[in-house]
Amino acid sequence: MQRVLFHSTIFGPIHSRRLGTSLGINLLPDDGKICSFDCLYCEAGYNAQGHGTTGVPSREDVARLLGEKLAAMKASGEHLDVITFSGNGEPTLHPDFEGVIDDTIALRNRYFPEVKISVLTNSTRLGSESVHRALSKVDNNILKLDSAIADTVQALDRPAPGYDLSAVIDRIASFGRQGIVQTMICRGEHDGKPLDNSTEAEIKALIEAYLRIMPGEIMLYTIDRPTPEVNLRRVTREELEAIAARITAATGIPVQVSA
Repeated sequence: MQRVLFHSTIFGPIHSRRLGTSLGINLLPDDGKICSFDCLYCEAGYNAQGHGTTGVPSREDVARLLGEKLAAMKASGEHLDVITFSGNGEPTLHPDFEGVIDDTIALRNRYFPEVKISVLTNSTRLGSESVHRALSKVDNNILKLDSAIADTVQALDRPAPGYDLSAVIDRIASFGRQGIVQTMICRGEHDGKPLDNSTEAEIKALIEAYLRIMPGEIMLYTIDRPTPEVNLRRVTREELEAIAARITAATGIPVQVSA
């Protein structure tokens, strides 16, 4: 079984296709996964691997480890573009997510004031006032929307029970242009059933959702690493660019393509 990628709270810096030189923060266990989605394409593997044994890092430990890393990078003259919350699951599930964000902003301002702070979230926790408030403080509030068709979300992202796609779209829209919507485009099959969110119906539904949300930017990307569902396939850059051009023509929203 494919397992978690990140075995520490602070990792990298690594090169991100979308964000540049990125120092990662993993707010989940370093030997397990905690997520409100169970995506077929997740590079950290399926949720079935379990939560592990180490638990989530405390707010204090995150601040200490991040401070030590930033101080060392500053002293050695290393380059940094962004501090990114991602890791082994959904970062906004951390019980003190807003406090961690506040600490990260303070440390960024101390050591690398020009660096952006990014959060990659699956958008399932936007109903929490604290999470919503925290996300409104960061530079790159990157909100997942892989499909605007409920059956496709259920098949591709496999959200926890109670997921309401229409409500999620409304909550993403509440950020307005301060939000960045991220959409994974892929195709293949799972359990013998075809799956493709690049079809005409899918793109039309996404455009309608983007018009409802009107984010500052849209990020389209495709599979880059091995996925737990081995029958998923990436789409080509040419296909992504064609979809991006269509979205921008219909909405006026700039689209960044990563393939």
